[in-house]
Amino acid sequence: MPASATKALRVAVLADSDTRWKWGALTAQRVTPSGGGFRLDGYLLRGRATPTARQLTEVGVHADSLREVTGAEFLRAMSETPYDVLVLALVGGGVQAMLHGLRAAWGSGRRPVVVTGYVGVVYEKLADGLLLRHGADLVLANSRQDAERFRAVYEGVGADAGAVTEVALPFLGGQPYGGEHEPYTVVFAAQPSVPDSRRDRTYLLDRLIGHARRHPGREVLLKLRSRPGEHTTHIEELPYQKLVRGRELPANLRLVYGHMGEVLDRTDLLVTVSSTAALEALHRRVPTAVLTDLGVREALGNHHFTGSGCLVSWNQLDAGHRPRPDPGWLARQGVAADGRYDTAFDTARARIAALLGSPGGLPPLTPYYTPDTAPGYLPGILARHHLGPDGAPLPGAPAPDRAPGPVRQVVRRAARGAYRHGVQRVAPVIRRMGEL
Repeated sequence: MPASATKALRVAVLADSDTRWKWGALTAQRVTPSGGGFRLDGYLLRGRATPTARQLTEVGVHADSLREVTGAEFLRAMSETPYDVLVLALVGGGVQAMLHGLRAAWGSGRRPVVVTGYVGVVYEKLADGLLLRHGADLVLANSRQDAERFRAVYEGVGADAGAVTEVALPFLGGQPYGGEHEPYTVVFAAQPSVPDSRRDRTYLLDRLIGHARRHPGREVLLKLRSRPGEHTTHIEELPYQKLVRGRELPANLRLVYGHMGEVLDRTDLLVTVSSTAALEALHRRVPTAVLTDLGVREALGNHHFTGSGCLVSWNQLDAGHRPRPDPGWLARQGVAADGRYDTAFDTARARIAALLGSPGGLPPLTPYYTPDTAPGYLPGILARHHLGPDGAPLPGAPAPDRAPGPVRQVVRRAARGAYRHGVQRVAPVIRRMGEL
């Protein structure tokens, strides 16, 4: 019996936002062989989207330890702590930088199994994002369709596609939809960056308000991702909280926060442009509508749902239409509404167990991008994370040896608040002025 099946494993997750922490931590729990249990240590990469305490509480995923780090601090921790599994839950450039940094930090010594993947629907930058993730031992694909696309990209550039492993989204679950609630509840799942223009976001808000007025017997909820001043994976320059100010809302329309799973417990119709919440709802057989009002476009991500049977307009929803999903499409998307979800992570667990039992340990990480294959691209990615071309931290890279004191913590919070204010308020104004 391999050691991984009998001893308690040490697992680390590095994440750069609340949604990626949720994905990374839940993925670690799903794919780690648990014959002897495991300890989960969380690392939050310091940056513009580092989650707040409220966001972490809302995610609701427990870790045995959780701390904020710079890239250099994380690499130091990885060189000093013997982990068995590491999940990189980062944007593509962050994954690539850490792969090179870890290769330099570990050298030819013992190292953990490295896992990465995507938080949700992959609807843009497919080749770019995939090649930035190449080099991990497992690159997780959330569906059969994604697994096929991922392998095609790797094989098309001559990269090893053996790391691609089909799984499913780790946060699916909850009780299947059991019929209409009282009152009938419509939930619009807002997204931080889709659509991105004031006109389009105002249009969607107006249609939601109009639906609530047209159906006064329904409860209509605008499900928000973050509170003002907080960031998620994507920057939200025009939060709906701001757009709704000064409007007279119907009594049956409310803005809500909270865990999406808890909101879905009382949802009769989930409406979105292209949120991953649609897949959560479809997994639970909750009627789900993906809006076509702004077109079916790659920029919106709703093109991913072609063939799903869920594409619909507000006009149709106002008239009482309820979309019916296509079973074949659901099966290819890893939604597993037919009950196969419990086995969706078996292959990943088996692969990790086999790698953990490899005699002589694992070979050094070998990303596709190197100074030879991408000399004009890779150095910039590494430099953004204070790493040199060889993956080693550059001189002056932020890596304090001890936790910051109270004064430094206050200064850091103030600086982060100023940064977020600049991104959310000042930058959009400057861009608009530049368009005049």
